[in-house]
Amino acid sequence: MTDLLSLYRTMVRIRAFEDAAEAASQGGVTWGGAATDKAAEVRVKGPLHLSTGQEAVATGVCAHLTPEDLLTSTHRGHGHTLAKGADATKMMCELFGRATGYNGGKGGSMHIADFSVGMLGANGVVTAGLPIAVGAAHALKIRKTGAIAVSFFGDGAINRGPFLEALNWAQVYQLPVLFVCEDNQISATTQSAPMTAGSNAASARAESMGIGATRVDGNDVEAVSAAAETLITQIRAGSGPRLLHAITYRQKGHVSVDPATYRDPAEVAAALRNDPIARARALLMQRGLGDQAAHIETEAKAEIDAALATASAAPWPDRSAAYTDIMTTGKGVFA
Repeated sequence: MTDLLSLYRTMVRIRAFEDAAEAASQGGVTWGGAATDKAAEVRVKGPLHLSTGQEAVATGVCAHLTPEDLLTSTHRGHGHTLAKGADATKMMCELFGRATGYNGGKGGSMHIADFSVGMLGANGVVTAGLPIAVGAAHALKIRKTGAIAVSFFGDGAINRGPFLEALNWAQVYQLPVLFVCEDNQISATTQSAPMTAGSNAASARAESMGIGATRVDGNDVEAVSAAAETLITQIRAGSGPRLLHAITYRQKGHVSVDPATYRDPAEVAAALRNDPIARARALLMQRGLGDQAAHIETEAKAEIDAALATASAAPWPDRSAAYTDIMTTGKGVFA
């Protein structure tokens, strides 16, 4: 069982990163183009999907992974990437479009990857990470490395075909893969429940294929960690695939400049009272670890402030980089 201070450190780092990235993406415009009174410089261009409020899921799962374990993420993937061990400064440089970012400043938020820590990448296509993880798990099984694959996905993904296809393949071939449903109860701007047939759909659909599934409070980082540890231990022992269904809440809008006014204010207020970081901090206070928690918060802010400063000063990609890392479909296309 990973200690709560360690889990808290990861959650706080994720929150600090998301808050800083959110501020850097806002500068006088909200979703839909409405003007605001903000005057901040827009340093993050393009869509930015935040995982604020979901930190306990990424933290609790990745606490039990090694660099050799492989992971696929979603368009809301900063938390997963940080929890898997990626460098916060290189991530911020990528968001800022700088040459020193993970993708040379050309991929942005939804394409960050770091193979050195087993992070195969975020993905802008809903559900696309699942078959990639299954393919990776199949390769791991063939190679007999002892490593596993993990795929994070949202509740909106379970209504798309690749979800069932990935689970079916993983179960038929008994692959070492953990599917993690980050159930934040909303798909973009629409509540997921009215669009999804059946109750506990992610778990029920997995169990219908004979895949063991565990449902957990995704805002309780210790509960997530304990459940993930059990499932990952089973997978490493040769059990085949497992699914973790974590119930959480996305505190922000679909993108960073979306005020999410389509949500019931009472619902949002209740969710904020159930914030996973606040819950973990309260436990640390009860255990006499408040000073250590405060120190962790200070360290996280300093780390992300430094990442912001580095990203702001980093060089832009050279124009010639526009013709690298691309695939041509015919001879002489870029001649």
